[in-house]
Amino acid sequence: MRIGVNVPNFGPGATPDNLARWANTSEGLGFDLLMLSDHVAITSDVARQYPAPFYEPVTTLAWLAGITTRIQLGTTILVVPYRHPLLVARMTANLQELSGGRLILGVGVGWAREEFEALDVPFERRGALTDEYLRTLHTAWDDEADYRCGQIPIWIGGNSDAALRRAVRLGYPWHPLRFTMPWFREALNRLKRYADEAARPVPELTPRVYLKLTEKPVDDPDRRAGEGTIEQILEDFEELRRAGAETVLLDPYHGDPDETLRPETAWQALATVAAHRP
Repeated sequence: MRIGVNVPNFGPGATPDNLARWANTSEGLGFDLLMLSDHVAITSDVARQYPAPFYEPVTTLAWLAGITTRIQLGTTILVVPYRHPLLVARMTANLQELSGGRLILGVGVGWAREEFEALDVPFERRGALTDEYLRTLHTAWDDEADYRCGQIPIWIGGNSDAALRRAVRLGYPWHPLRFTMPWFREALNRLKRYADEAARPVPELTPRVYLKLTEKPVDDPDRRAGEGTIEQILEDFEELRRAGAETVLLDPYHGDPDETLRPETAWQALATVAAHRP
C-alpha cells in the first residue's frame, strides 16, 4: 500500500521553512505522496477552519518539487471552479514536467459559499462547472503538443453522492475525505451500485483518512478511520486495502490552527506509522 501525507499549507505555522521541513520529513520517512489543500480567497467561512496565511497549492508544489526528489506531489483537493480551466491546464502541465512526472491532481467542487461569491463564481453551478472544466482540461492536454505533460492522474474528491457518481462516470479514482469506517462501508456499497447502474467499472479508491495516534484504544462508535492506537490504524489500513485502496493519504491536522506551530507532534505520529506501515 502506498501512503501519503496531507501537509497543512495554512495557519500561523505555515512558513516556507516549515513547509520545506514537512516535505523533507515526509520524503525522509519513506512516504510516497505529499498533498496540499486549496483555497484562494480566505473569506470568513474559510478562515474559521483554515486561517491565513494559506499557500496556494500549485505554486507551492512547484517549489516543493525543487527540494524533493522522489515523493509524488498533489492536491487534496483543487477546487476546480475557482480557476479558468486553461490556466489550470497550463499550470499543471508545467508542474508535471518540472517535477519529472510526479503530479497527482485531486479535484473537487468546493463548499465555501462566501469564497465562491468573492471569486464571482456561481455556487449553485459548481458541480456542472467542475464537469465542464475537467473536459476542457483533457482537451487542452490532448490537443496542445506544447503542454508536454503526458497523462496527469486525476482523483475525484468528495463524500457526496454526486462525487461518487462523478468518479464512476469519468472512471477516475474516488478520493473520500476524513470518514468513519461504517460510513465508508455504506458509501462503498453505493459506489458499487452506481457503477452497476452505469455499466461501468468500480473506480479505484484513494481515501484520505484522519491521523490521530493515541496510547489507548478509541472505543467511540464515531471514531474516524486513522484515529486510535497504531493497532487500530493498521486495522483500518487493512480494511481499506481489502476494499481495493492501494493508496491512503494521512491527514494529521486535528482542527486547531495552532497545531501548525508545533508540527513535531504530527511528525512523531507519521514516524510511528512509517515504522509499522504495511
